[in-house]
Amino acid sequence: MTAYVPPGWPAGVHPPGTEDFERTAQAWLLDVVPADYRLHGVLRRYPLALAAMAAQHTKACVAGAREGYRTARTEVGGALPPHALEALRAAYRAEGRRLVATAQAVDLVARALRGEVFTPQLQDAAQRGTRRPAASTAAERQAAQRPLPEQPAPEQPVTQQPATQQPAEQKATGRPGKTRKGPAQRPARNGGAGNRKAKRDQHAAAS
Repeated sequence: MTAYVPPGWPAGVHPPGTEDFERTAQAWLLDVVPADYRLHGVLRRYPLALAAMAAQHTKACVAGAREGYRTARTEVGGALPPHALEALRAAYRAEGRRLVATAQAVDLVARALRGEVFTPQLQDAAQRGTRRPAASTAAERQAAQRPLPEQPAPEQPVTQQPATQQPAEQKATGRPGKTRKGPAQRPARNGGAGNRKAKRDQHAAAS
């Protein structure tokens, strides 16, 4: 299983905990500092002491590159043509980025020499594209598991029912199913008396 190294770990330095870690770390640190640092025996015997001096050296280099970029126009702007001045400022920017990365790598090596163990972090996995957390906080995970609220049913449009015609014959109250009949018409009484009188006159004429 390959040992884990954090992002920014210098190339050529073996992972912490391996057999050649200190040897490769010391060789890389000696390349970071000026060549005269090799004359000091303490730096060759103790890699952690070398890492401490390399950290101070790289920090000073970063500060110098930033200061040189800020003051380049006032220091040499009058003696250089415009295109050369811009090229100098571009060199300061490039070296500044390289020195910052080197200072960060020196810090990682120094922490490993002190015995610190590096473990993968979520942001490291996201940068490498190997892992993506589903929810960053417990609240977001609970919100993702919570069921969605029920949607209310849409209201049905109210349609007006046409008025039904009342039947001519109304059902009698109290007796369902039986229709109420109108009053029977009786013959007029006067008409009956007139008929009897006409019959009597006809009988008298015949006799």
